[in-house]
Amino acid sequence: MPARHHSSAPPTPPRAKGSAKDPGPAPGARPADAGPPAPERHSAPVATAVGRIPVLDVRPMVLHGRRPAKAVAGETFQVSATVFREGHDAVAANVVLRDPDGRPGPWTPMRELAPGTDRWGADVTPDAPGRWTYSVEGWSDPVATWRHHAEIKIPAGIDTDLVLEEGVRLYERAAAQAPEGERDVLLAAVEALRDEDRPAAARLAGALAPEVDAVLARHPLRELVTASEPLPLLVERERALYGSWYEFFPRSEGTAERPHGTFRSAARRLPAIAAMGFDVVYLPPVH
Repeated sequence: MPARHHSSAPPTPPRAKGSAKDPGPAPGARPADAGPPAPERHSAPVATAVGRIPVLDVRPMVLHGRRPAKAVAGETFQVSATVFREGHDAVAANVVLRDPDGRPGPWTPMRELAPGTDRWGADVTPDAPGRWTYSVEGWSDPVATWRHHAEIKIPAGIDTDLVLEEGVRLYERAAAQAPEGERDVLLAAVEALRDEDRPAAARLAGALAPEVDAVLARHPLRELVTASEPLPLLVERERALYGSWYEFFPRSEGTAERPHGTFRSAARRLPAIAAMGFDVVYLPPVH
């Protein structure tokens, strides 16, 4: 299913009829009061725009999203998609899982399933029955792009001051959007990058520390975010996954001494059904 990308360009305001920019209908045009035009027989389909970070072939998908995928509460399953971009900048992706009330779940980053395939995946777990949705977001990762360049240029002594300054600005942006309790870790990385009393390699190492990686993994700096269309997910009770069902006819239960055909008499049969290994009783339509 094609992804959608939101443009920030403002809508074009309507023009006044007969103005200098719009001198009115062209020769042969339909008058304004001529009613709706007849439908075209061979009109071209409307094209769907694809964002800068295409998100394609989201799975699981049932009948192109017209039917929901199914899971049970507490079941973990994988959501995957093809995510890529032009050029050499780093790309990343995540899954957005929304509960029946439309609330997004916790941040679920995706990993590249096989290097070089552009195929990404993540495991998600819905925790309650209901009608959920899931979608995939692809985005540009400027921090990962900078790190790749910095790890090449700093040891080689190429554009050292420029590379470090780029890192300062990126980490400041990341710190500004991080929660207050984790902001200090990123600001410490900014101070390390700015410390001119230390060698360039040591300044870079302060920005690549494990604690910095952990914060950025939870709160990455994202650009050019493109989201796939949300897909439906039907989450059922756990029993729907493995329950053993017994088709039960209440009217057939009972003896001559103990009248049959009532729910009360049929209930006496339930322990024997459970002893056979069944855990769900299915009652056909009662007439």
